[in-house]
Amino acid sequence: MTKPLARRFLLALCSLLLASSVLGQPYPNPYRSVADWAKLPDGRTWGAVGDLDVDPDGVHLWAVVRCIATAPERFGDECVDSTLDSILKFDADGNVVESFGGGMFIWPHGIDVDADGNVWVTDAVGDNRIPEGDGRGHQVVKFSPTGRVVMVLGTPGESGSDSNHFTSPADVVIGDDGAIFVADGHGATGNNRVIKFDRDGNFIKAWGKTGYAPGEFRVLHTIAIDQRGRVFVGDRSNNRIQLFTQDGEFINQWTQFGRPSGIFFDQHDNIYVADSESDDVQNPGWEMGIRIGDANLGWIYYFVQLPDGDPRDTAGNGAEFVAVDAAGNMYGGEPSPRRLQKYVRARP
Repeated sequence: MTKPLARRFLLALCSLLLASSVLGQPYPNPYRSVADWAKLPDGRTWGAVGDLDVDPDGVHLWAVVRCIATAPERFGDECVDSTLDSILKFDADGNVVESFGGGMFIWPHGIDVDADGNVWVTDAVGDNRIPEGDGRGHQVVKFSPTGRVVMVLGTPGESGSDSNHFTSPADVVIGDDGAIFVADGHGATGNNRVIKFDRDGNFIKAWGKTGYAPGEFRVLHTIAIDQRGRVFVGDRSNNRIQLFTQDGEFINQWTQFGRPSGIFFDQHDNIYVADSESDDVQNPGWEMGIRIGDANLGWIYYFVQLPDGDPRDTAGNGAEFVAVDAAGNMYGGEPSPRRLQKYVRARP
């Protein structure tokens, strides 16, 4: 091949690669799934799997597992009449080694494990799913590592928009200084705000409202903090991640990660974003799966595509939540398939 021809070939190849990136062609997938990794004790059947987080030891995995096998008419209140524990801790072999929270939640949703091993859980149930006189829902509960209730934020059973109330809080994350950030809330027409408390649960500030502009939200489904201290909010129904300072100042918005339901940062400064809702109706041109990239700049490296199901299905399939342990194993919390899916690296 002559030099001019080789040069033209390389230019054409580069153009093709660039076009593939722009057009959203699939990224490499270095993972393989591990079937039936997680096991429930005493013959318990799987309910919807909610949010996930990794214990400070880097090995154990915490998960929200809702109480009953999800039926369409029960999605949204699967723990209302159950005493099954909904907060489960799994060891490296997928066995449950700790559990608690039975009878405390109607629809447990978000989870965060702080640096001291305390477990924070949100109850994102909607008002229409709370039985009359039931004092649960619209709260964030802090547990010790063994399940003792340490703190409750919000007014259980009462929705609202002041500093003492939430409306279906979707997720919570704890900063390095102990500050508490709550994504409030799960409904498109709810409060749609981030609330910041100090480490003792004292209200500091709130920001956001329903809308499409920077600093406005439609369904805050997930919240996380990267190693630079930036607050990442999964603004799911706006098909974007919004980035803020911890004082609520808007930094940027990222749309390259699809329709974000779950966000996780590993110790190597990678960002993992679970997208369980991109389809021909809610986010045309995008596919469901887990996108992995650089947490600083937002470049995407890998895409773990939805392993099964129809990508046009609006019900939500595959991983809605994601976490990664210190060994690099990835886990997907899958509500509709009722599955806690483990992934291992198949190649570097």
